[in-house]
Amino acid sequence: MRILLSNDDGYFAPGLERLAAELAPLADITVVAPERDRSGASNSLTLDRPLTVRRAANGFLFVNGTPTDCVHLAVTGLLDELPDMVISGINFGANMGDDTIYSGTVAAATEGYLLGIPSLAVSLTSKVGRHFATAAAVVAELLQHHRERPLDKWLLNVNVPDLALADIRGYRVTRLGRRHKAESVIKTETPRGEICYWVGAAGPAADAGEGTDFHAIESGLVSITPLQIDLTHRSEMARVAAWMDQRVGVNQ
Repeated sequence: MRILLSNDDGYFAPGLERLAAELAPLADITVVAPERDRSGASNSLTLDRPLTVRRAANGFLFVNGTPTDCVHLAVTGLLDELPDMVISGINFGANMGDDTIYSGTVAAATEGYLLGIPSLAVSLTSKVGRHFATAAAVVAELLQHHRERPLDKWLLNVNVPDLALADIRGYRVTRLGRRHKAESVIKTETPRGEICYWVGAAGPAADAGEGTDFHAIESGLVSITPLQIDLTHRSEMARVAAWMDQRVGVNQ
C-alpha cells in the first residue's frame, strides 16, 4: 500500500516524523510537506510563482508552498505511482468545529479527496503535544481497519485527545461543533514604529453538545468526522428562489 503523508506544520514537525515512523512497517511511505509552518493556509494553491521541491536529510520532500500545493504536486506529477491514501498530520493542536475551514491540515487531506483518493486529516488536540504516539497508533489502527474493510473514497477529520493510549476511551463518529466569534485582532507596533496586527485567538466552543467533535474529545474519545466538499445550502434554495421571484421591474 502506498501512502502520501503531508501536514501544515512543516516537514520538520514532530507529529509528521512520529506518524511516518509508525506507518513505515505497514506501507510504502512518501512524505511531501511544506518547508515551513503553514497553519491556517486553508485550501490555497500557489499560482503566482513556480514551486520547488527539495529533499531533507531524513528523506522527506519539502515544498516552498502550501499544504494543498504539496498534495497537488505529489498526486499530479511528482510521484511515479498514485498513492492509495493521503494522510495529513499529525497536527500540533485541534482541528474541530469552525477550525476546519482554515486548517491547512484538513486542506491537504481535502486535496487528496478531490483528486479521488481516500484521505485522512489527524490532529492531536492540545498545544502541549505529549502523546503524538497515541495519535500515530490511532492512525495505524484506522489504516489496518481500512485495509480489511475498505470504505472506498472518503474524507475523515480525526481528532485525538492528548492522552496516553491506555486512557483513550474509544472512538466516536461525530459532527462538527461550532465556536463563538474569534477574539479581536491584537494591535501592536514594530520597532520601526509601524502599526501591525496579530489575528486573535479562535473563540471558545459554542455548540459542543453530545454528538459533536468537542464533546467527544472532552469525553476522552477519538473524534472521527466525515467531511464533504459540497457547500450548497440546499435547504435555502427554495427560499432564495422565492425571494428572487419577488423582484420588482424585472422581466420574468
